[in-house]
Amino acid sequence: MTAHVVVGYTATDAGADAVALGVRLAAATGAALDLVLVLPGEDRSVITPPDASYDRYLEAQAETWLAEAATSIPDAVAHASHVRFGDSFAEGLIAAAHELEASLIVVGAANGGLRGRHRLGTVATELLHSADVAVALAPEGTRQTQVTGVSRVTAAIGTRPGASALLDASVAIATAAGAPLRLLSLVSVDLPVGVDTGVIRIAGAAHADDVLGKALDALPADLDADVVVARGDSIEDAVAHLAWEPGELAVVGSSRLAQPRRLFLGSTAAKMLHELPVPMVVVPRTYDKESARALSRAVAEEGERA
Repeated sequence: MTAHVVVGYTATDAGADAVALGVRLAAATGAALDLVLVLPGEDRSVITPPDASYDRYLEAQAETWLAEAATSIPDAVAHASHVRFGDSFAEGLIAAAHELEASLIVVGAANGGLRGRHRLGTVATELLHSADVAVALAPEGTRQTQVTGVSRVTAAIGTRPGASALLDASVAIATAAGAPLRLLSLVSVDLPVGVDTGVIRIAGAAHADDVLGKALDALPADLDADVVVARGDSIEDAVAHLAWEPGELAVVGSSRLAQPRRLFLGSTAAKMLHELPVPMVVVPRTYDKESARALSRAVAEEGERA
């Protein structure tokens, strides 16, 4: 079974950024790429009443935009284009991801953001508060970079609920992409205010050792991994001072406040976004191990058939 990556496409710079990141991820993992453009459903606002001819025009225009976007996809990446209808763009993307059994939804940043940085728009925000599929955020300007593949996967591992699911998902992505895994401990800059600095240092070091020990037991024998303890006065400061590779992918978990199998962007991930210069993937906190490894399994099956 081939893994699928869904790209939420619009004929904008953000849409082009999403396609560029989607191509990178699909090429690196051997997944098929699905460009999805969502048009308003039948329950649209009364301001734009149903009109059959106008609907046909919109659908034809959407197919034209998708065809133009597909010209930027290398022949080596299997891809298809889809026009879908939904009450919202995010809802349509989630429905398409379910239909295509996709493991990931990719979207671009909102207009007005700094190049190489994230700025959440309406669609991304809605996805990050309702999707039951992992969501990848493409920074502004991704379309203009020459980066290919995934050079490293960094997983921001914490002690809160969902850490094991995040590790499983990160291992699956790194394995599928053939990339090393970096486990990032943010405990030393994500503790309650007022905690003694000596306690913070001890907690951070102990947590890093604990994460590495547990991770090594679960990692495939051929997967390189290391642990980094973040240093800084805040999450933003720590992320800004970390070394990030151009082809890197940051993976974070959903907030502990999220409903089961749903995303909800937590405060730590939101703070990371302010300074993160690479794409971020957010995974549901109850992402089970079987789902996390589906991509790796699909790649292995493709390799056996090759």
